[in-house]
Amino acid sequence: MATLLGTLKSHRTKIWVGAVTLLLVFYLVVSFQRAVLLMTDANLTAKAIGVAYLLLPAIGAWALVRELLFGARTERLAKILEAEGGLPEDTLPRTPAGRIIREAADREFEKYRDEADAAPEDWRSWFRLSCAYDAAGDRKRARASMRDAVKLFRAGAPAA
Repeated sequence: MATLLGTLKSHRTKIWVGAVTLLLVFYLVVSFQRAVLLMTDANLTAKAIGVAYLLLPAIGAWALVRELLFGARTERLAKILEAEGGLPEDTLPRTPAGRIIREAADREFEKYRDEADAAPEDWRSWFRLSCAYDAAGDRKRARASMRDAVKLFRAGAPAA
């Protein structure tokens, strides 16, 4: 029982991603079914709504696949960096609630920004910069930096 709880805790994020993915897939299937039903109706307005409604599952499926691939690629880079000993250490001070103190994250950020500026073609520096952006609370730039890291890795990685 203890090992089962430990396994569930260690894979908590993947379990949530799987649950949300299943719910979204269910929604996409139902949306697709409703769109087809509307398109088979005799009323032209219903047909038009059905065609428009068909776009929702298509966009949703595209977004789902894109996010899952982003997550898988990010996890792959993290495992490589971990094996190399290149992941940034989490030594930032935290509030009693567990949040990173922003000023400390901002000071640490400078180091990783300088590293990325010095080695703009190294995916590792962009990965670490992404972690620094995330610690500083800038999720938008963290994702952009991680996309850059993935792009650089894929450009330089041998074909698998």
